[in-house]
Amino acid sequence: MTTNPNHEQFFYPRSSYYGEIKPENLVFNANLQEFAQRVSYLCNLETGGKIPPDQAYHQIKALWKQLKKSKNELQIGENPFQVEGDDQSSNT
Repeated sequence: MTTNPNHEQFFYPRSSYYGEIKPENLVFNANLQEFAQRVSYLCNLETGGKIPPDQAYHQIKALWKQLKKSKNELQIGENPFQVEGDDQSSNT
């Protein structure tokens, strides 16, 4: 059995990133897309009766905590108005 490389794209689609190109933004975007994909799977499993609602809820909650931890570690949104190279101390 041969593996079609398009299967990976089909099962794990990725959208292009159009935001500010910074390593932390790209990493967080990848984490966010993975979160969305996994939540979608869990919702479909719960809707189809394959897992109970409380199990889906707890798994989604755990995924949310992982995403939130990622956001905090990458310091996403901590200085939303600070431009790279802009020193706040030079304004005084």
